[in-house]
Amino acid sequence: MLVVFHAKPAAEVLMFGNHALDVLRAAGRHYDTLPERGVITSAQLDDAIANIEKTMSFEPTSYQDDDGEENDTKEHPISQPVSFRQRAFPLLAMMRLCREHKADITWEPAPTW
Repeated sequence: MLVVFHAKPAAEVLMFGNHALDVLRAAGRHYDTLPERGVITSAQLDDAIANIEKTMSFEPTSYQDDDGEENDTKEHPISQPVSFRQRAFPLLAMMRLCREHKADITWEPAPTW
């Protein structure tokens, strides 16, 4: 399932449900399964942001060695796994913007195309 996050001061964020569930769990929500619809109130944003940042701090940062040499053995970036930090960043940016504007974030299933 695709999930879309909405907030008045920010652009929509689209995520797969299982990735959204991981980010929401990191934010402090204790869900077994992702509710179809939900809200993160502006009052909850400080704790949610702090919890996601804390989770990100435990993840090892991987830096690619870019020594300027052409190397055919390098793994192409598209074949590398996407980290939690990369998955959470768009929603974290939305949360920070909503905290500034004292706005709520809601989520719901994405419309089918």
